Amino acid sequence: MEKVTVIGGGLAGCEAAWQVARHDLPVTLYEMRPGKMTPAHRTSDLAELVCSNSLGSNLVDRALGLLKEELRRFGSLVVACADETAVPAGGALAVGRDAFARLVTDRVEEHPLVEVVRQEVRTIPEDRPLVIATGPLTSEALAEAIAGLTGEEYLYFYDAMAPIVTADSIAEDRVFRGSRYGRGDGDYVNCPLDEAEYHSFVDELLRAQTFARRQFEKEDERFFEACLPVEVIARRGSDALAYGPLRPVGLIDPLASRRPYAVVQLRQDDLAGTLYNMVGFQTNLRWGEQERVFRLIPGLERAEFVRFGQMHRNTYINSPILLDAWLQCKVEEGVFFAGQITGSEGYAAAIAGGCLAGTNAARMALGEPLLAFPPTTMIGALFRYVTCAQPETFEPMKPNFGLLPELETRVRGKKRRYQAYAERALGDLESRVGELCSCST
Repeated sequence: MEKVTVIGGGLAGCEAAWQVARHDLPVTLYEMRPGKMTPAHRTSDLAELVCSNSLGSNLVDRALGLLKEELRRFGSLVVACADETAVPAGGALAVGRDAFARLVTDRVEEHPLVEVVRQEVRTIPEDRPLVIATGPLTSEALAEAIAGLTGEEYLYFYDAMAPIVTADSIAEDRVFRGSRYGRGDGDYVNCPLDEAEYHSFVDELLRAQTFARRQFEKEDERFFEACLPVEVIARRGSDALAYGPLRPVGLIDPLASRRPYAVVQLRQDDLAGTLYNMVGFQTNLRWGEQERVFRLIPGLERAEFVRFGQMHRNTYINSPILLDAWLQCKVEEGVFFAGQITGSEGYAAAIAGGCLAGTNAARMALGEPLLAFPPTTMIGALFRYVTCAQPETFEPMKPNFGLLPELETRVRGKKRRYQAYAERALGDLESRVGELCSCST
């Protein structure tokens, strides 16, 4: 019986392995942790989330909500595990970080057709089909091997993790609970700032010292817009944060009976509700500076930080040159790529890439035609962009409605238009679900 090999035990790799096993094929999944750790991971669990614990909106009239709904209907393991370990987050799908990773690990390791091998892969295996889903923190040895395979140089961008604080260290009398526009059930802790507090915070943020980047990280100082460190945003203007991650729209401070000048939101990070992460507060500040500056935020004066923000280099390939529509390498038949290493951005997109690459690896092993999702679906549109964008200007792309083909009939109003996009996408997916998901379970 044909066997498929998957390298990388993150979201994409776990999803790819699961999709292969669903086709009644054996699959070997390689994960280098815990023998070799990355700069960002802290456990040996598969699918460990190292940045936010949110997979984005759960509403189908939002791009990430539509993408996850498509994945649910296709039978995604990782999205199912996220649903089972969800924590309150308004209209978003956020998970208990440790519970989620543990559940994915258990499901993958317990599958009779999946063999998990804990060792670093330093060269490209001869096995075919092969899925490379090593993510943005690919080890140096394997990155060099992939560069040798493809003949193309890597591109780099930078990503950053937000700090996490303990719930009982938040001053409850200085904050209020609530979600924007009243969505959810008080899911976020909101730290309101008046104008003077906001500008004092920004001033100190701009004065704070950052970690010096290593030499290899100085070669290309490009940041991906969706993951900009707060200090980088602050340099763009005195009110840049107030119009960005600290925007107060949709929130009323009940203590002042008005909208704050700015607000810092904290989102539950674990199932027990003992940890909260600072939403949008990716940073490269030195750890002592993070304590000093972030404790200027009302409610966080005595915050206990269980994880400080960190910044690390993310790696992705020039997919429009290297990959075809099925996420197969153009110069090496039978090698598929999945996840953020392809230049898709975000957790849900990584899962989608693993779903597509794993399914096609399985179909190749079975001698079946490869597939691509309809371009009217969010999955199909995202990977059409990833594989067909201009190579000279290619940068990571997150799911968004701008990637979808125009509607046949003009729909006025953004919300109604996005809902129409979603209805078309799910209808087109359902009409082809038998072809797209020809597996046994």
